Amino acid sequence: MKKVITYGTYDLLHVGHINLLRRAKELGDYLIVVLSSDEFNAIKHKTAYHSYEDRKIILEAIKYVDEVIPEYTWEQKIKDVVDNQVDVFVMGDDWKGQFDFLKDYCEVVYLPRTEGISTTKIKQDLNLGGKKN
Repeated sequence: MKKVITYGTYDLLHVGHINLLRRAKELGDYLIVVLSSDEFNAIKHKTAYHSYEDRKIILEAIKYVDEVIPEYTWEQKIKDVVDNQVDVFVMGDDWKGQFDFLKDYCEVVYLPRTEGISTTKIKQDLNLGGKKN
């Protein structure tokens, strides 16, 4: 069985997230999503609208996702890859080159982002109060 792993916060789920999860799953048989914990988001100075537990429930309901585990630190990636016998590490191409150190342990793939959508953009658009340019 070919295992794939990816990481993220997955807050305010959108089509870009689904596209990434679908394409990641197409690279193997079993997809593990390592979900940023609330504590880790605080370390990253990132605020999620939904709690870790709610984001985990949402991800577990997606047909491409086989398992969701927590992310607590930047440094846990090597351990996650080794402990879960991962074959392919996947991230969006906005992270290109940042995780090449994992090539010693598995294949590393950076997938193109879905154009025109991101959680940051959604948050910015919502702050406009519904006004359109």
